[in-house]
Amino acid sequence: MNETFMREKPILPLITSMALPMVISMLVNSLYNIVDSFFVAKISENAMTALSLVYPIQNFINAIAIGFGVGISAVIAFYLGANDLDKANTAATRGMFFSVIHGILMTVICITTMPYFLRMFTSDQKVIDLGLRYSVIAFSFSVIISLGLAFEKIFQAVGSMKITMIALMSGCITNIILDPILIFGIGPFPAMGIEGAALATGIGQVLTLAIYLFVYIVFPIRVRLGRNYLKANRTLDLKLYSIGIPATLNLALPSLLISTLNGILAGYSQIYVVILGIYYKLQTFLYLPANGIIQGMRPVIGYNYGAGEEKRVKKIYYVTLCMCAAIMILGTAICLILPGQLIGLFTSNRETISAGATALRIISGGFIVSSVSVTSSGALEGLGKGVPSFVISLFRYTVIIIPIAFLLSRIWGPAGVWNAFWVTETITAAIAFYVYQRSVIRK
Repeated sequence: MNETFMREKPILPLITSMALPMVISMLVNSLYNIVDSFFVAKISENAMTALSLVYPIQNFINAIAIGFGVGISAVIAFYLGANDLDKANTAATRGMFFSVIHGILMTVICITTMPYFLRMFTSDQKVIDLGLRYSVIAFSFSVIISLGLAFEKIFQAVGSMKITMIALMSGCITNIILDPILIFGIGPFPAMGIEGAALATGIGQVLTLAIYLFVYIVFPIRVRLGRNYLKANRTLDLKLYSIGIPATLNLALPSLLISTLNGILAGYSQIYVVILGIYYKLQTFLYLPANGIIQGMRPVIGYNYGAGEEKRVKKIYYVTLCMCAAIMILGTAICLILPGQLIGLFTSNRETISAGATALRIISGGFIVSSVSVTSSGALEGLGKGVPSFVISLFRYTVIIIPIAFLLSRIWGPAGVWNAFWVTETITAAIAFYVYQRSVIRK
């Protein structure tokens, strides 16, 4: 494949063509998240609580795989733009090698520590048991997750967005189909309960990886993996991790945030922990499609940056910002109009629905302005500037929101936590725009 189209094609059609497959696949991924939680909630509210408590660790595993994958993609795109195929191949091969190591470590560490983690937030033995039954199976697929996401970023780096769309959608749709079959036992399958939800997710991830492997072997792309590219390269390894570690931390910080907010909310009632878990499932319908746009933008902005096209880099940023803002406007309107109906998808408890509707209305006040932080952070990752991107996420997910949530909760109770979201998004947007503008100036 010739990647020069990323430097020659008009910006809006280019970003649209690169982002649309990812937006579609992210929407399907969002649907999977909703369906998965919907069926788990049908088991019991304890099962939904367990899923909410396990979610931060699941997010952490994905953060490591995706974050390091961002580093792989950014380095490959940069060297393709600079017309250095040898280094692009080395980045892909070394990146895949490290991804396997990360997956093995995550499997061992997360399964081992999960019992202690769950007991930090609940003393309900039923919830702990459900969480352990789900997590042991889900975390056993960590190596598969790491490999699949590494391949995803390699294909994205060369502009093969349709392949990633097909692979992701196939895995998610398989998961959606298998969820009710394995959870409730339909046809010849036994009822597995919450373990069925975890197994359905794992099978979907295996299928996604299988598709990447098939396409890579049968329809070769320009970037290739090989033993001759596996030898240690300290400079390139450092470049992978200098982007990958901040990107990982960017994605892992929400896990820290959710765990901290769970701790605050658990002091009032378990229903607020459930509401926070439901919110983070619902918000995937906004932030995953926005992330799809960002994924489409990253290789384009990285390629043009490597090729020295600074004017195009600037225009790519603003076009992407407008596209993300459009998604956030739509999401805000839906949350303001139908908050009760959205919460009601996951629980029949009237108290939970009422409190959850209030939470959604308040939190949605920060959706639109958050597009500045999302776009700035993603663009910086695509440019290979991992540290400034991490600074933005650090403010967004810890430095500002955690102390504000704690202080406001002392005044307004759980409502203080919900208000902390829009306050934080507003402050972080200003910081993000400033950090981005300072960082893109070539020294």
